[in-house]
Amino acid sequence: MRKFHACLFAAAFAAAPAFAQTIKIEPVANPAPQGSVEAHWGLASDNSPLLSWIEPMNGSYSLRYSVRRGGQWSEPRTIVANRHFFRQPAESPSLVSFPDGSLLAEWVEVPEGESEAEYIYVSASHDGVKWTPPVMANQNRSPVQHALVSMAVSGNQEASLIWLEALKGEDDPSQLKRTLVSSDGKVIKEELLESDVCTCCPTSIVRTARGLLVAYRGHTPQDIRDIAVKRFENGRWLPSKILNPDKWMINACPVNAASAAASDNRVAIAWYTEGGDKPRVQLVFSSDAGATFTKPILISMGDALGHASTVLTGDGAFVSWIEEGDKGSHLFARFVSASGTAGPPVPVTEGSAQTLGYPRLLESGKETWITWGNSANGKVQTARLVK
Repeated sequence: MRKFHACLFAAAFAAAPAFAQTIKIEPVANPAPQGSVEAHWGLASDNSPLLSWIEPMNGSYSLRYSVRRGGQWSEPRTIVANRHFFRQPAESPSLVSFPDGSLLAEWVEVPEGESEAEYIYVSASHDGVKWTPPVMANQNRSPVQHALVSMAVSGNQEASLIWLEALKGEDDPSQLKRTLVSSDGKVIKEELLESDVCTCCPTSIVRTARGLLVAYRGHTPQDIRDIAVKRFENGRWLPSKILNPDKWMINACPVNAASAAASDNRVAIAWYTEGGDKPRVQLVFSSDAGATFTKPILISMGDALGHASTVLTGDGAFVSWIEEGDKGSHLFARFVSASGTAGPPVPVTEGSAQTLGYPRLLESGKETWITWGNSANGKVQTARLVK
């Protein structure tokens, strides 16, 4: 299975000094039970927070979700049960909602006895209760990686899945692909976007006023693995471009990439890099749907581990990330104004990099949410970030 870059978890930094908190963390209970993992946010058609997770059930695992309205979570509903989900926090299943309220779910499975095989599945629902039989979304059926999916609604009745395919194994370059899926769960088409990208770093897709924007970790023959972006506008894909020349050269895959957020023509992208032997999380803004970006803003403080997430607000962006401390890992969040001024970092929680998992932010109306947790001995956690 996929290997983590060992040096990401090796170093430590001195405990961060006390900061005046410009944002407050308000823990909010959620219906995910003990043992729940791999949480992911989505938005319902009315812009309400939609939380999904994997949980143990009847000796197996199920994908479930709940919607929060009027200060209350709905009764959790099951999307699929008794599936062999890939238990890796960077691979958490996700849900999107279409304008008519129908839902589409995607997840990655690992067949029993197949050490390298990962397959993408989708299922749809018009009422959130009854779901279509799962369909494999990747055309290639060989026992290799088809994974690291991100998904966004790309039309009134279709969604775009961005994912990686490693036809020659994890030691060779992967391909970046898009699969179009209808709102009723039918695979429409698959297309190749890039033929050489980093093998096991998450992808991120958002919809701007001009079209789609994809952020992913690129790869060169010299093993430079910087973040790249690719846009779909006016019915065609534009050439990809490097977001910032970090020049991170590494002969391994860090399982650590970019998080993009969009609102109309505004875009924010946060990402992790070790370019120049300086582990850090950075953020850029765009006001023209990703055609151009600002210079990077340094977000992290000490020995960053990454796993960055970002969301746009009306006056800037929130960013979350993980840093290594003396006695474990720490999840931080901070607000960055639209002008690029970063507020003080605020601690959210602490644990180990493994138990924190891949924290994720959500902007829902005027509320900002965060979720984390990836331990069978714990559960998925949620909180609000309040300015």
